[in-house]
Amino acid sequence: MSLAQHGRIAVWARAVAGFLALGTIASCGGATAAGGAPRFSVRLTDAPGDVQAAVVTIAEIDLQGSHGSTVLMNTPVTTDLTTLAGTTTELVSGAVVPPGTYAQLRFVITGAYIKVDNGDGTSSIYASSPDYAGLPSGAHVTGTLQMPSFGQSGLKVNLPASVATLTSGEKVVLVDFNVSQSFGHAAGQSGTWVMHPVVKATDFEVTGGLTVNVTLDPSVTMPTVNGTALTLGDFSAVLTASDNSTTQVALTDAGNGTFTAAFPFLAPGDYSLTFTAPTGVTFTTSPTVPATEHIASGDDPTTTFTVTAVSLGP
Repeated sequence: MSLAQHGRIAVWARAVAGFLALGTIASCGGATAAGGAPRFSVRLTDAPGDVQAAVVTIAEIDLQGSHGSTVLMNTPVTTDLTTLAGTTTELVSGAVVPPGTYAQLRFVITGAYIKVDNGDGTSSIYASSPDYAGLPSGAHVTGTLQMPSFGQSGLKVNLPASVATLTSGEKVVLVDFNVSQSFGHAAGQSGTWVMHPVVKATDFEVTGGLTVNVTLDPSVTMPTVNGTALTLGDFSAVLTASDNSTTQVALTDAGNGTFTAAFPFLAPGDYSLTFTAPTGVTFTTSPTVPATEHIASGDDPTTTFTVTAVSLGP
């Protein structure tokens, strides 16, 4: 089959928990599609959670559909998903694929570890193997991280309908790996965790975003905690999707008394927005929260709130 009869695809990934961007990974074959043939790209992303680190090794990515299975990437990549919140990393760039209908992406994950907060100032590491190559030097592995068949049958991620049929041009898919929902204790086994990925794929071209600005009413004086006056930088914005997955982003000082939080790469739909404060702090805002935020395809609105009261205690 000639290159003119092929398309290209890109795969981007993100984590719903925090991200360290990786460099571009060369697609299998590396050829450039001629004319208007389809292309495919993949990017990865993640959303914030309580896991301190979630490192995975992706050994292969396949595109599965009417033409069987097409290898998009087979150069192993190891990345910490918790560093991807609010950004993306490119896994497959412009891979040439045959025109056709595709249903799934298949991720072969050959190893992983998580570092979790024990709630007492210490942390523990659970790994797929005590000699997993992705472990940091000198790491002490507390227990096992189970990864049911992901190294053999792989992790299957269904494609959205908008990118299922490839005829020409380029499709970019954003794969959202929700770290906060993807790991949990094995029942009855305190020394074992299980990886049960909550992953979805979105057409990158239709994603939107939301910017949240917060100011403090001039009449409000921030309370002092442990000798330090609080600021809005001690608050976070929390966005909840229709599937109850949440993304928490700390407010950062944008200058002129405004603090901001950005939520990029959102699938179109309605979200619930609220804020969190340090333990023992109560507050009110105008408008009141939770507030409903509607994200349209390709839209990136800005919403503004004012903190009208802050106090210690209930």
